[in-house]
Amino acid sequence: MKKTLLLIALLFFSFTASAEPIKLILHHFFVPNDVPQQQMLEPWAKEVERLSNNQVDIVIVPRMGRGGKPKDLIPQATEGKVADIVWTVNTYSGKLFPSSEVFELPFIHRNDPVATNLAIREMFQSDLKKEYDAQNLEVMFLHVHHGHAFLTNRYELRTPDQLRGKRVRIPGRIHKWIAEELGAVTIPTTVRQIPQLLQRNVVDTVLITANIVKPLKMQNHISAMTEGPNGTRFANAVFSVAMNKDKWNSLPSEVQDAFREASNEEWLKKVGQIWRDYEKPGMEQLKTFRKKIIVLNENEIAQWEEALEPVTERWIKDVEKDGIDGRKLVEKAKRLVEKYSNR
Repeated sequence: MKKTLLLIALLFFSFTASAEPIKLILHHFFVPNDVPQQQMLEPWAKEVERLSNNQVDIVIVPRMGRGGKPKDLIPQATEGKVADIVWTVNTYSGKLFPSSEVFELPFIHRNDPVATNLAIREMFQSDLKKEYDAQNLEVMFLHVHHGHAFLTNRYELRTPDQLRGKRVRIPGRIHKWIAEELGAVTIPTTVRQIPQLLQRNVVDTVLITANIVKPLKMQNHISAMTEGPNGTRFANAVFSVAMNKDKWNSLPSEVQDAFREASNEEWLKKVGQIWRDYEKPGMEQLKTFRKKIIVLNENEIAQWEEALEPVTERWIKDVEKDGIDGRKLVEKAKRLVEKYSNR
C-alpha cells in the first residue's frame, strides 16, 4: 500500500514539474526599451512567475504588437481573445471607469505617486472595483505617474488667465475640462505627435509629465515648464494592469495568490517610486538646455486651485447621472492621499 501511495505521489510531482506553464499575453501601448516595461512590467511578471513556481509564463507584447490602438486595450482584455492582461491608461477608453477618475481631478493627487497609489489601493474594494467587474476585468493593480505639469512654447505660464486662447494638448476628458474651464482650445493627440505639433505651432501648451522630455527631445520644442510648490502637479492619469476575468477564474488558486502577492502594497510603493524617478532625466534635460522651470508659490497655486474647482464640481454632477456619489469620492480621495503623504 505504501509503495502504491509513493508511486502515485511521484507520478503527481513528476507531472506537475513537467507540465507546460500557462501562457499569458500582456499587451500594452508603450515602447519596450523604456522604464515602464523594463522597471515595472518585466520585474512584476518575473515575480508572478517566481511566486507561482513557474506555473505561468507572462509574455509581454509592447507597442500594440497584437494589433489595435491604445483605446482598444481595455476591450481586448474584456474579450480575452487578443490579450489576457493589458497595461493601459484608463482615459484612453473613454468613460468606462468614472469612479477612478476622481484621482485624475485637479489637485487630488499632489506630488507623491506613492501616496496616490496607496490611496487608490485602499479605495479599490469599496469604491472602484465594481466598474472593472462591469468590464469583465480582474485588476492586478492601478497606479498613477508623477502628475501633469504644463510644458509651454514661446511663453511662460504662471496664472490661470494666461491659458485663455492657448492651444493645449490634453490626454483625456478630465484634462479637456481643465483646459476648457480656463478658456483654452483643446487638442487631443497621441504622445508621439506632440513634438511635431509644437514645431508646427499647432499647439503651444502641453499638459503632461516631464518623463517624456528626454525621449521626445522636448527641450527642442518648449520654452518652459510650470509646476506648483514642492513638485505639486495640476492633475494625473490612472493606469490599469488588468486581466480578463474569465482567464483569471480559470487559473489555479495558487497562481491567483501569486498575482495578489506580486501586486501587494509594497509593490505599489515601488511603482510610485519608479514613476517618481522616471521624471528625473527629463528635469535634468530641461536644466541642461537652460529651459525655465517655473515653480509657483503657495499664493499662485491657490489661484489655480480656485480657478479649477468648477472642474471638480462638473465631474461630481456628471457622475451623479451614473448613480455615483462624486462628492463623497472626492472627500475620501483627498483624505487618503493626505494620510499616505504623511506616512
